[in-house]
Parts: sequence; C-alpha cells; structure tokens
Amino acid sequence: MGNLAFVGFGEAATAFLDGWGDLRPRQVTAVDIKAGDPATAPEMTARFDRCEVDGHAEPGSALGGVEVVFSVVTADQALAAAEAAAPVLSPGTLWLDCNSCAPETKRAAADVIEGAGGRYVDVAVMSPVHPKRHHVPLLLAGPRAAEAEAVLARLDMRPRIAGENVGEASAIKMIRSVMIKGMEALSAECFLAARRAGVDAAVLASLEASDPELTWPSRGAYNLERMMVHGVRRAAEMREVEKTVAALGLGGGMSAATADWQARIGTLGAEAGEDDLLDRVDRILAKL
Repeated sequence: MGNLAFVGFGEAATAFLDGWGDLRPRQVTAVDIKAGDPATAPEMTARFDRCEVDGHAEPGSALGGVEVVFSVVTADQALAAAEAAAPVLSPGTLWLDCNSCAPETKRAAADVIEGAGGRYVDVAVMSPVHPKRHHVPLLLAGPRAAEAEAVLARLDMRPRIAGENVGEASAIKMIRSVMIKGMEALSAECFLAARRAGVDAAVLASLEASDPELTWPSRGAYNLERMMVHGVRRAAEMREVEKTVAALGLGGGMSAATADWQARIGTLGAEAGEDDLLDRVDRILAKL
C-alpha cells in the first residue's frame, strides 16, 4: 500500500499502527490539532516521533497525494475534520470515517468528502481498540464499502460490510451505545449513591442475589474505569447517540442523561487506580 494518513492521532491511530507491524504502509502522515496547541504540542510531537510518522497540526499539504485517510477524531469534531481536509484531498482519496457519530453527521461528512472528489466510507469501530488493536471488528457502509473492505483486508484488519448506505454502520454503533454507555452511567449513579448513603455492601449483595451470573464488583469497576479515562470522549459520542434516537422519534432522553454522567466523571481528572470498585467510587466521590 502507498501513502496513508490519520486525521486525529490518539488511541485508535496508535493502536492500528502498532498492530500492523510489517504490514504498515511505507509512508504514514498524521494530522492532529493538538500539535498546534502549546499545552499539548510536546506530547503530540513525542507521539509522532515514537510512532515514526510525519506529524502536522493542520491538513495543509499533509494530505496531498495520500491514498487512504483514517479519520479518528472525537465525535464532535468528525464533520469539522472532513470540512478542513476536503480542500486538500487528492482525487480518489479513500476517507474512512471511523468516528462515533450519528448517521446524519456521517451523511453530512460524506457529502463534503464526495463533493471534493474523495471516496467516503462510514466505518463503525465495534469494540475498544485495546487489546485487539488492528483486529478490532469494523462495520462498513456506503457505496464505497467494498473498496474499503479490500484495503482493510490487505492491512490484516477485520472489516464487515453492514449496508450499502452511509449511516447504516453508524446506526448500529450508535444504538448499541445506548446500552453499553448507558450501563456505565447506571453503574456510576448506583454505586456512587450507595457508597454515599452508606449502603454499598447491601446494594451489592442485593444485586448479586438478583443476578449471580454477573460479577457486579468487577463489572462495576470496569464501567467506572471507562468513564474515568474516556468519559469526555464517550460523552461526545453519546450526544451523537441522542441525535440518532431523537431522529427516530424516540426522544433520546436516556442517552442525554448518559452523556451528562460520562462528561461529569470524565472531566474530574480522577485516576482510575487499582481494579477495585469501591476504590474507584471513593476516588470519584473525593473529586465531586
């Protein structure tokens, strides 16, 4: 494969690069707005250097001549990233929109990329990128999905076509997140309230009696860790989930509340610490 670029160079981008190994394309470029912020530029520069990529703060000439672009920014920046990149894309560039966005957002981004002569594909990343890295399951949708499937297969990735229309892969991801991220938010509200009320042991015992197959302490600890480390990003995704559900005429109130909890915990700056439910609960309560 020839030149490849990442727009957004965070966890997903580095996980894919680390996983590809010898299959890595010969030239990799990365664009991340954090490289232009004095507060985050040193960290981004170090990340670019570690991964041996040609890093930039703006699309500029960084995307010219690039055959494949992975867009892996936060959900609230996905459309803006497409709009910023479109003027400098080479004709025929394959734009893989891996962001967790509502189908409407994906379709708007597709119009931008296709209007600039690129080839847009709706990609849904269906599980955390660690530990699977480039083997994380991917759903593809849109008229260019088969073309993307072939490219991703050459990189030893795990793509599967979900539909012929942009937004079909995203809809699956968004609606699934109602449950996955919603369970995280429910865990937070339940266990934080139980601990503050002094009834955490009784609540856990009751939950385990009701559903003994679910190991509530370990699952609760995992759910809180996801929010403590990734809550800000997950909140942005849940705002897109809210749009998805609202567009279906169902309101989206549960998703909105989930976004609020994700953001509230994600912005605390609480360290996840040991893999222990009550330790994480206490760390969060100490910051609230």
